[in-house]
Amino acid sequence: MNKNICQRSSGNIYKDLEFSNAEEMQAKAMLASRILSIVEKKKWNQEAAAKALGITQPKISLLKRGQFSGFSMEKLIKLLNKLNQDVQIVIKNKPSSSTHTGHISVAYA
Repeated sequence: MNKNICQRSSGNIYKDLEFSNAEEMQAKAMLASRILSIVEKKKWNQEAAAKALGITQPKISLLKRGQFSGFSMEKLIKLLNKLNQDVQIVIKNKPSSSTHTGHISVAYA
């Protein structure tokens, strides 16, 4: 018998797939998504996007394919800055009742 097992997502596919660096991967995915949405809105092809961002066309291709592991968070933030985006990093205290380490998250307006 074929049983389909459904599980509710945590909202982070990398966490659901049990990656050890799931929060960082999710944050990079969000930053890359924002970069690509701006590139799409400007109707740039990969060559034009690469030129505007000061990177190679193959790097744009990697981003489009979701292969952003070769990009640091700092690099993704600098690319957003080149696209006239302000990036704000907020650091806040964790509740003292929590025993786990802090978390990383990205949100954009």
